[in-house]
Amino acid sequence: MSNNEIKNILLISVDQWRAECLSSAGHMVQTPNLDQLATDGLAFRKHYTQCLPCGPSRTSLLTSMYAMNHRHVSNGTPLDSSFTNIALEARKKGYEPTLYGYTDTPVDPRGRDLNDPDLKTYCGVMPGFRVGSLVSEEMAVDWFGELEAKGYKLPDNQFDITLGQKGYPGAEERGSSYAAPQYDKDSSDTAFIADKLINYITIHREPWFLHGVFLRPHPPLFAPEPYNKMYDPNDIAMPHRADNVDVEKGQHPYLDYALDKMADNGAYMGHDNNVRDLPDHEIKQMRAAYYGLISEVDDQLGRVIQTLKDTEQYDKTLIIFTSDHAEQLGDHWLWGKLGYFDESSHIPLIIRDPRNEADTSRGQTVDTHFSEAIDIMPTILDLMDQQVPMQCDGHSLRPFLEGKIPERWRNEVHWEFDFRDLENFSAEEKFDLTSDQCVMTIIRDDDFKYVHFTTLPPLLFDLKADPEENTNLAADIAYQATVLAYTQKMLSWRQNYASRRMSHMKITPAGLIERDYLRI
Repeated sequence: MSNNEIKNILLISVDQWRAECLSSAGHMVQTPNLDQLATDGLAFRKHYTQCLPCGPSRTSLLTSMYAMNHRHVSNGTPLDSSFTNIALEARKKGYEPTLYGYTDTPVDPRGRDLNDPDLKTYCGVMPGFRVGSLVSEEMAVDWFGELEAKGYKLPDNQFDITLGQKGYPGAEERGSSYAAPQYDKDSSDTAFIADKLINYITIHREPWFLHGVFLRPHPPLFAPEPYNKMYDPNDIAMPHRADNVDVEKGQHPYLDYALDKMADNGAYMGHDNNVRDLPDHEIKQMRAAYYGLISEVDDQLGRVIQTLKDTEQYDKTLIIFTSDHAEQLGDHWLWGKLGYFDESSHIPLIIRDPRNEADTSRGQTVDTHFSEAIDIMPTILDLMDQQVPMQCDGHSLRPFLEGKIPERWRNEVHWEFDFRDLENFSAEEKFDLTSDQCVMTIIRDDDFKYVHFTTLPPLLFDLKADPEENTNLAADIAYQATVLAYTQKMLSWRQNYASRRMSHMKITPAGLIERDYLRI
């Protein structure tokens, strides 16, 4: 029988994990520990991030704000320090939220000297979190130190330790990403974060709040042994894409631009070649390595969850598993996270609520309603019996956890992607746009996806007839009423969720009036 009280919070976030990549969702990848967590909890199958790439998506997750409101729109864009977040709100209940991993939160530069080292990295920490250890694509001193202590020799560029070994047997024939890094599976960055979480859970007394962030399956796509051998590339399908790059480019001017950039050497982290035009066997092997990294994370999460059980804390701990965003993985000839395709924004979400009230939803899936990353913060606060700040754009998932369908709920999801280039102005010059015009906004329901640009042409996809989003119908006269309807939906959404600040307050002769609003 589950304990009826939540004492601890374990918020797990991975990086670049596609929603379908769970064996419990019918995928070939093996994730037995997350499958068991889903059996003990509730899986949300129509869950989406609100923006790309890493830093902005994590800001939406941790502040419950759309990008149009928090304006942390790219890695390196500062986050306004006036916003609250899940860590600051949890502190009001006596928790000391502790971070192992990263949040990629650039500091607010106002009031800081230009020589401040914090202004030279986008890998800052979301205010309110106490730092246990940082491991990100830019900062991993603790992990590097542990590797050196184990006898591994770090290369001049320390992050190159994550690359496959040169001359690795079989890599030339099977594909370069078959090569394993020099460290073993117990010494990887994934194992390092799991070890830290296990130590914390074992030593600290409840209540506690842990945010564990795993870098994988983020590239470089080189998995340690035995995960590099776990999936045979011959069993893996090629990406779905147009017959050639030029046909793909014809879908939209932005896609033309993105595909040109994708052909640059080094456009995909850790892979110095042109990943867009790789031969088929290299593409399949990269996908195999991606799946191997996922299974590695799953195994390490299994250790963390087992520790909760061994210390008799499993039935006192709210566990949330999700990702910041997803990964193109070669679909539409793209790699990484960008643009408007589902492959970049459809992410997993599993919640294990230990309360008795959640027993009716255990082992179920939410596959008829959309959820968004901004819903996580209100859900945690609701389950803490903590008031949800007016800042939050998301909505608590608690009714779903208790086996109920909310009376008011969204019928679609929304996300944004800002493609400005403040260093080189490549997008601005390509399209003759201002930086603020380099943005797209996406609305997606079960029937259609509509993509709006400030000055570039829109896109419309019929998801029932064209689930892989190959044919843009926006200019088709037969779909003009649909384009209009979705444009109006998008405008209504923006009006409904525009930054509220103090719009819910009024100063009157009788004093200050403050109202709560329902925003679904």
